[in-house]
Amino acid sequence: MRLFHFSDRNDIEVFSPRPQTMPSPRSPGQEWPNEPLISAIDDWHQPLYLFPRDCPRVFVWPVETTSLEYRSAFKAMTSCRMVAHIERRWLDKLSQSPICRYEFAPDGFECVDDAGMWASRSPCMPIDMVRIEDPEKALEAAGVELRVVPSLTTLAPLWDTSLHVCSIRFRRRSRLPGRVAPLR
Repeated sequence: MRLFHFSDRNDIEVFSPRPQTMPSPRSPGQEWPNEPLISAIDDWHQPLYLFPRDCPRVFVWPVETTSLEYRSAFKAMTSCRMVAHIERRWLDKLSQSPICRYEFAPDGFECVDDAGMWASRSPCMPIDMVRIEDPEKALEAAGVELRVVPSLTTLAPLWDTSLHVCSIRFRRRSRLPGRVAPLR
């Protein structure tokens, strides 16, 4: 298994656990993912992080529980394994923002049971770092179709399907035409 962490910094020698900025509700005995951690993503899900850090995005793909109806609809709209959606205002930043992909040895990481996420409670040294100059090309190579929309808010109906829908930095999406969260 390969585990990765993405950053806009290319000089990280040791990763230290950091407090969670948005703790998630957890079952009793499963609260540990809300502790200070180092987050990593598995190889299959790494395209979720081929974006500038604050870029809001929504991914969709079929999973084992996806109905035949939605699986057929997905296959009719793309030949890719997943579709990523970003807002138009982020397209230039995506093409101008190289990303550094750090790789970790899997020892010491625990599965968070959330879309390929793993976590470590101990400091970790990366075993490799690759600078990805063209995230759009990396998405394409990973079998991800990039779609640009005016606002991610228009994708709300996706959550009513049996497709897997994953949103990252969704709180930073454009809410109404002309009213957007600031870019950093």
